[in-house]
Amino acid sequence: MGIVKKISIDGQEVAFKASAAIPRIYRLRFQRDIYKDISVLEKSIDESDPEASNLDTFSLEMFENIAYIMAKHADANIPDTVEDWLDQFNTFSIYQVLPELIELWGLNIKTDAEAKKNFAKVKGK
Repeated sequence: MGIVKKISIDGQEVAFKASAAIPRIYRLRFQRDIYKDISVLEKSIDESDPEASNLDTFSLEMFENIAYIMAKHADANIPDTVEDWLDQFNTFSIYQVLPELIELWGLNIKTDAEAKKNFAKVKGK
């Protein structure tokens, strides 16, 4: 199932999908924990003042990897490498796209938590 959101990147509408499968796909592909990585990115970015943000090269790579996995999850026709996917775009602002991806991920987690809560009620817990 999951939640799909279209985000404009370099004038193109790109679909991104967040679901329960994302942490596993991300871990298998990059050997990293997406929950930790998104948390680091959230703490590093200041939407209102990009100059005050604390994004290093490694943070940028985490963002690219997360964006790629969510885009590939939404559209299987996306290229098989992050580099080939990124090659479709001119430069774009991480400060515009990252907050939208974080919001999408938050909606997915909220939906997942509500589903578990409702399942517990049905089971009589």
